[in-house]
Amino acid sequence: MKLVCSKANLLNGVQTVSKAVPSKTTMSILECILVDATNGEIKLTANDMELGIETTIEGQIVEKGIIALDAKMFLEIVRKLPDSDITIETDASFKVVITCEKAKFTIIGKSGEDFSYLPAVEKDDSIVMSQFTLKEVVRQTIFSISDNDNNKLMTGELFDINGEEFKIVSLDGHRISIRKIQLKNSYSPKKVVVPGKTLNEVSKILPGDADSDVTISFTEKHIVFEFDKTVVVSRLIEGEYFKIDQMLSSDYETKVRVNKKEFLSCIDRATLLVKEGDKKPIIVNITDSGMELKINSALGSMNEEIDIQKQGKDLMIGFNPKFLIDALRVIDDEEVDLYMVNPKAPCFIKNTEESYIYLILPVNFTTVA
Repeated sequence: MKLVCSKANLLNGVQTVSKAVPSKTTMSILECILVDATNGEIKLTANDMELGIETTIEGQIVEKGIIALDAKMFLEIVRKLPDSDITIETDASFKVVITCEKAKFTIIGKSGEDFSYLPAVEKDDSIVMSQFTLKEVVRQTIFSISDNDNNKLMTGELFDINGEEFKIVSLDGHRISIRKIQLKNSYSPKKVVVPGKTLNEVSKILPGDADSDVTISFTEKHIVFEFDKTVVVSRLIEGEYFKIDQMLSSDYETKVRVNKKEFLSCIDRATLLVKEGDKKPIIVNITDSGMELKINSALGSMNEEIDIQKQGKDLMIGFNPKFLIDALRVIDDEEVDLYMVNPKAPCFIKNTEESYIYLILPVNFTTVA
């Protein structure tokens, strides 16, 4: 095999597929990136058997061939070569020579025949949305997934498609994040649970162009994302997702409208007194005169009052400050509405259209503070 391509194209391709290289594996071939120049185009592929990424890059194929290269070493070599054209040559013994200007690396590759290709997926069942939209709804919900493997369903996000509505849901046992958007076309109902790891990686490599689309295809066990010249294939998480609608309520005894930026800044300041790993709650005291935020920790105490518009009863309630910060950071509205029933019931942050809903469970501040 012999091929020539620009450093920029090769680096972009290698970085894209590297997201699917496992950090630990007993199969050394999975630590490789497959360089396939057998069908008139240069394809790079990585696959950890749960997540696979394939991308096509521009370049000149002088001689057809296929080789598997150690991903970590290949990425570092390409990254540190001069900004010029790179030539990759291989021979029958899998010796690989990578040259760029006066730099020359000789490394040993592996047979491309041993590589695990991406599973072939039927793409009959697909939806289309803008890259920007997908990137945004993932950003606005991904922080609520659990990193604990004890409940696999909590480590993923629900994709719920019904007609023109696309709903994405995540939860970790302490909070729920929901985003709803309208699609350009209508689709048959579908519910799948997509691994959080997959969505994190897709989000990183998705350009996010508002004028470019991403096609999402489904099978019983896989989901496929196609955009630009890249294909991402991932296993789905099996099982029935939680009955979210039963956890949502429109009842409230106290409603507060507050300036989002001011509220977020105040909580942010309060967390200066909380050590990492410390579970000190922020106490929110809502009265007719305003909303007071207080925090007490071993490092000191802080309290601050914010102007609000209030409906209903006075209320004192405690929260994990991180959960409030995570939700407020991804809301674009200038003002936010908080709906609460009592100090032990969930707080809802949502807009009138309910295009976003963030449910946060309170903490018992009388015993924790």
